[in-house]
Amino acid sequence: MADTQTNLYSKIITVIESLDINSISEERKKVLVPLITLIQNKCEKDKDIRLNFICTHNSRRSHLSQVWAQTLAEYYTIKNVFCYSGGTEATALFPVVSDTLNKTGFKISVIAEGQNPIYCIKYSSNQHPIIGFSKTFDDTFNPQSEFAAILTCNHADENCPFIAGAEQRIPITYIDPKVSDNTPLQQETYYNRSIQIATEMKFIFSNIKK
Repeated sequence: MADTQTNLYSKIITVIESLDINSISEERKKVLVPLITLIQNKCEKDKDIRLNFICTHNSRRSHLSQVWAQTLAEYYTIKNVFCYSGGTEATALFPVVSDTLNKTGFKISVIAEGQNPIYCIKYSSNQHPIIGFSKTFDDTFNPQSEFAAILTCNHADENCPFIAGAEQRIPITYIDPKVSDNTPLQQETYYNRSIQIATEMKFIFSNIKK
């Protein structure tokens, strides 16, 4: 077991410990390897690791990926990891994403209301919270250079062949949980997608040698 941070909220630790990285197929692991390699190279050079997770609307998959990547970096005590998210257009963080994260132990509050609310997402008693709101990937809130662009949906992957300032472009795509909106399967679908992303982020960060 790698060294882990004890100041993560206990419910999140329980969820992380239950994630089965052996459930990831060998084919899917090959998709994740480029991100492992990038993080490992940055760690060995003691450089900041900036990851910008990008999907179409910055409302679902990119936020889930950002939150779980930051949390798993903390769990495995990988230093200098800074996770961001953005879209090809800005809309709003979908409320079911917030609900799903809340159910798995994150402490979430709304710090600004409106059509595009701003959320404070806490995973740890001591670490700076994640600020969640929908924005374009090149918004000034996000890094402008020396970052890796992680494409979490096929639409963004296909429509963003060039991302200014990105050192590397890595597609790790997920099926949009939006397909379940307004159906009885919505809660389950969002939870399963969140757990899938969490499991893959666990695989990525558990493979980093410090």
